[in-house]
Amino acid sequence: MKILLHVCCGPCSTFPVMALKEQGHDLTGYFYNPNIHPYTEFRKRLETFEQYAGKVGLPVMIDSRYDLDEFLRSVTFREGDRCRVCYGMRLRQAARVARAGGFDAFSSTLLVSPWQKHDLIKDIGEAAGKEAGVSFYYCDFRAGYREGVRISKEEQMYRQQYCGCIYSERDRYLYSKKAGQNGPK
Repeated sequence: MKILLHVCCGPCSTFPVMALKEQGHDLTGYFYNPNIHPYTEFRKRLETFEQYAGKVGLPVMIDSRYDLDEFLRSVTFREGDRCRVCYGMRLRQAARVARAGGFDAFSSTLLVSPWQKHDLIKDIGEAAGKEAGVSFYYCDFRAGYREGVRISKEEQMYRQQYCGCIYSERDRYLYSKKAGQNGPK
C-alpha cells in the first residue's frame, strides 16, 4: 500500500518506518504537529525528523506551520480530554492530506509509544479516515519501542522528554513520582 505516515518526531519514526518498509509499503512521512510547545521544541523535532528521513531515504511532506493558537483554542476548557483533541487535530489533517495525495491509507508514529492511548488513537484514526474517505492503517508498533529508542540513541537524535504539549511539559516538571504525585488533582 501507499501509506502516509503522520510523524510526531524523529525518534518515534525509527521503528514504524522500518516496520512498514519491511512489510513492503510505499511510505511517505508527514510532519504536522500544532501541539508542540515551545517553538524551539517544534523546530528541534522537525529538524531531527528531516535529518533522519534524509538518512533513510524517506520521502517527506512537511507542514511547518506553527499553529499553536489553533491547538490552544481547541483544547481550552477540555484540558482533561486534551489527548483526544490533539489526536483528532493531527489525524484528521493527516487523513485529508492522504486523501488529497492519493494514498491508500494513513497511519501515525504515535502508535509506537507505550504512553499514548492506543484505543483512542485507533478510534479517532478510523473516524478521520472514514470522514476523509481514506483508510486508517492501525499497527501496534509498541513491541518495537525499545528498538526505536536504541536506534535513535545510536543515531544521536534529539530525544524529547514529553509528548510535546504545554500540559505534558508542565506535568513533567510539576508532578514527580518521587513526591508521590501522579498528576493534577
